[in-house]
Amino acid sequence: MHEAVPGKRFDRYHEFGQHAFGDKLGLWLIVPQQVMVQAGCDIVYMVTGGSSLMKFYSIVCPDCKPIKLSYFIMMFASVQFILSVLPNLTSVSGVSFVAAVMSLSYSAITWIVSAIKGLQQDISYGSRYTTTPGHIFGYLSGLGTVAIAFSRHNIVLEIQASIPSTLDKPSKTLMWKGSLLAYIIIGLCYFPVAFVGYYAFGKNVDDNVLISLEKPIWLIAAANIFVVIHVIGSYQVYAMSIYYVLESFLVLRLKCRPSRMLRIVTRYFYVAITMSIGIAFPFFGSFLSVLGGIAFARTSFYLPCIIWLIIRKPKKYSISWFCNWLFIIFGMSWTILAPIGAVREIVVSS
Repeated sequence: MHEAVPGKRFDRYHEFGQHAFGDKLGLWLIVPQQVMVQAGCDIVYMVTGGSSLMKFYSIVCPDCKPIKLSYFIMMFASVQFILSVLPNLTSVSGVSFVAAVMSLSYSAITWIVSAIKGLQQDISYGSRYTTTPGHIFGYLSGLGTVAIAFSRHNIVLEIQASIPSTLDKPSKTLMWKGSLLAYIIIGLCYFPVAFVGYYAFGKNVDDNVLISLEKPIWLIAAANIFVVIHVIGSYQVYAMSIYYVLESFLVLRLKCRPSRMLRIVTRYFYVAITMSIGIAFPFFGSFLSVLGGIAFARTSFYLPCIIWLIIRKPKKYSISWFCNWLFIIFGMSWTILAPIGAVREIVVSS
């Protein structure tokens, strides 16, 4: 759909929405949700980076004075303040590549060490909830957590926009190959960690499996640093589109003069906000679930399907028509149910 209209490329999600719904409605339907998804991911990365730094500190210096998670989140944020001045998505491609390698590395360490560690004492594979409402709301919260796996769909157009496109070699050819490779790699990261982590720790496994692991000390310490490096790069990939939205609003609507100072102030403001929210709500799993239900399910599952129906106009009751409506109903249900369970979990955690 990136080049659905001959001679035009939809470089950003909201341009796609504006073509389908109209300039004003499309903008207001897409931009707030896209910003919510990407800012939500960045908040989660703040918490993840801070938690992994704290775990690294506790491993390498077990006798040192404990330091609050808030301070580790601030340390992680200080790196993002520096990287935020990079101009565009292409400029962070090197950081993004290193982040991808780190992701593969710490995922492999996690499931291999969990497999070697084997079954723990008093392990249980039952539910971690003891009441019927707990079971129901926990399941709903889990749906929201699953949705975060598809958050990358929100920047897929921005990524494809960085690929050259000609009539002989359209961007969709390379993008399709890259997407297939990406999901193979994601599968290699997610599934072994999920299966082996649950096998080793059962219902008591932490949201971040690395937190459950203790030995070998040097390997777990290295894996946590890999996590930090991974989320450092991932943070900026998600943040770039939001920088663009904020700077465009300031220049086009508020008539601010484009300058290096405007870029620095705007981006530092965004990093500071995500840091502050991460410090205020460090409930990793439940926070993921709220975001997953409210925004990820919309922008990944049923908004693209609605746009497809509007632009492609498949024949009524055809396979394409049925499939898109199935995902629309599924995605809308997900959007309603997942946040209900997640909000309850946050209240209980608080």
